[in-house]
Amino acid sequence: MNESAQLPDPPQFSDWEMQKCRESGDFMPVLFEWYKFVGHICIFFAQLQRESPAAKEIPPIHFAILTGLLNRCARLMLSNVALSHNGRFGETTALLDRCIFESSLKIDWLCHKGNDESFQRYLAGGLKTEIELEKEIAGNIAERDGGEVLNIEKRMLSSIERHIDAAGLSREEISEAKKLPDVSAMLRDLGHERLMYVVAQRLGSHHVHGTWPSLLLHYLEVNDDGEFLLRDHDCGTHPNQFVMTPLQVLGAVRAFIVYLIEGEEAKAVVDLLDSIQEEILKINSEMVGGDFRSAE
Repeated sequence: MNESAQLPDPPQFSDWEMQKCRESGDFMPVLFEWYKFVGHICIFFAQLQRESPAAKEIPPIHFAILTGLLNRCARLMLSNVALSHNGRFGETTALLDRCIFESSLKIDWLCHKGNDESFQRYLAGGLKTEIELEKEIAGNIAERDGGEVLNIEKRMLSSIERHIDAAGLSREEISEAKKLPDVSAMLRDLGHERLMYVVAQRLGSHHVHGTWPSLLLHYLEVNDDGEFLLRDHDCGTHPNQFVMTPLQVLGAVRAFIVYLIEGEEAKAVVDLLDSIQEEILKINSEMVGGDFRSAE
């Protein structure tokens, strides 16, 4: 770890505080702290050093991808903490949670595959667009008298070149690389059922694309006369978001540790992550109450 990195302490709640949540049915204050804690756990393990004696040797670019994705998950989670602490911006936290889900899934899938081709497909997936933009810019330059290059074009071309160089791939390798599998295929590879795809990806897409269910959930409301009105800026984060997202991120951290670390060191971290998961599931079990009893 970096010298400044310290394992954060888990949140602590008194019996009185937990009883208050049970009586009110509002476990959001507790889940909020566990959500924040998982974000800190994620960034803590993202700082694990590749040179650590406990880490197996993997290519630097693979390590950069995995730790970069973990950093993305952690920072988006902490952004959600900042947005949701006053009980607002639920429409935005839902959108960010969809981004966190996809990044967590990619970590899990890349660690599950663990081969050069999969990491190369990840890199090429983003760089194909860069190459397409590069060709468009080059075409515009070629159409001008004397091949004049605009300042903005020069900056864009330099940026594209830096991204490609950092990946260590040629333009031919990028163009010829197979596309990453879609989310559904990744979930199947990892042994998840179709329901996971429908709930995490398809329903999450409502918030990204602004579908009719999204409008009804966050942006419109119906008055007593059946008229549609614009909803005020008063959407809170749904309690399920404070359960599902940290569980997904814990799964990604677990996959990263198991992929990178060998022996007892990995087991100790996995046991820690499992204990955090158990605490979140325990709170969720109290929160959902009779949701999973027969509707009859």
